Amino acid sequence: MLQVPFIREHTNLVINRLAKRNIDATQMIADVIELDEQRRELQTKLDNEKAESNAISKEIGNLFKSGEAQKANLLKEKTTQLKETIKDLEQQLNEKAEALNELLYKIPNVPNEMVPAGNSDEDNEEVYREGEIPTLDEGALPHWELAKKYDIIDFELGNKITGAGFPVYKGKGARLQRALIAYFLDKNTEAGYTEYQLPHLVNEASGFGTGQLPDKEGQMYHVMADNLYLIPTAEVPGTNIFRDVVLSESDLPIGITGYTPCFRREAGSYGAHVRGLNRLHQFDKVEILRVEHPNNSYAALDAMVEHVKTILQELKLPYRILRLCGGDLGFTSALTYDFEVFSTAQDRWLEISSVSNFETFQANRLKLRFKNSDGKNQLAHTLNGSSLALPRVLAGILENYQTKDGIVIPEVLQSYTGFDIIK
Repeated sequence: MLQVPFIREHTNLVINRLAKRNIDATQMIADVIELDEQRRELQTKLDNEKAESNAISKEIGNLFKSGEAQKANLLKEKTTQLKETIKDLEQQLNEKAEALNELLYKIPNVPNEMVPAGNSDEDNEEVYREGEIPTLDEGALPHWELAKKYDIIDFELGNKITGAGFPVYKGKGARLQRALIAYFLDKNTEAGYTEYQLPHLVNEASGFGTGQLPDKEGQMYHVMADNLYLIPTAEVPGTNIFRDVVLSESDLPIGITGYTPCFRREAGSYGAHVRGLNRLHQFDKVEILRVEHPNNSYAALDAMVEHVKTILQELKLPYRILRLCGGDLGFTSALTYDFEVFSTAQDRWLEISSVSNFETFQANRLKLRFKNSDGKNQLAHTLNGSSLALPRVLAGILENYQTKDGIVIPEVLQSYTGFDIIK
């Protein structure tokens, strides 16, 4: 959530940067400033009324002490009127504050100056590419056909048990999935991230804290009876560890990692581009999260990008990195880099990671602060990234590593799987 003082001080910057998202925020920002003015006026009136009430109460006490009960009783009538006025002003102030917050919840984060303008993913900017795209044998198959051929993932069984988008991993497919999770966690902890096992359901406050609510409410599975939400990513419970927390400056930076299943109602439309593991309602992901000093957050973002690069280099998968344009940028993000792996059998790029800096946007919602060197509370910056999402990494491995003899396991994973090929 944007801070009102920042909006007031940088009104034109906020409007111009939000235009990168193809949003004309002129009226919304004007409404924010007007509501804030009204809130300030009410606050001033309330403070004045309370000050007068306190002064009169003190005077009444003095009059009773001096034996002037009649004058004191006359003033007590005035304090009764003031109490009614104060009660009314407090109600008006709460209503204005709620209206202001409701409006602020609808305004997305201000894009960083590096974010390119654009309307859709077609306007994203490629900033890096690495790895050779393998030449496959004639008759190479997409991963959903390979999964069936080698009996390692059963999409039809998942459809029977639950529905489309809930695959069942079997045998060496399940072992490879487990190997990837362990490998990702090991890489992250070796890089200094502390591993957490996190809840798979969160409350409403947690959803608001990281910005999934109210923006992505329709994309989350909602357990109505308990008013809990199945997590769309470990970012939600992981970041909410720090909700309503005041850290010491010496606590920063903080890095955590965790594996969770992820649940998303909106899995996409029909067609080859969403077949198999390309789009799922339930999938596994290992996440990395950082809480940073504002002065260091963009250096931390670069380090997170480099970290994900090392994983893909070790897996020897061809990949590229995109800087997302304003039209494709997530609601809460100030700057996002997407990683995509090339699926040779499908002849297309598959997104496998998003690494983002939210600056103070989430921290303001979370009330996540640290005490700076001046002893004042200051909002921290939050960042997160997939390290990595498993379905499309697995799809890339199955398709790019297929041979006439079977699916070769990347060398870095063989100590985790205990086998080097799926036949």
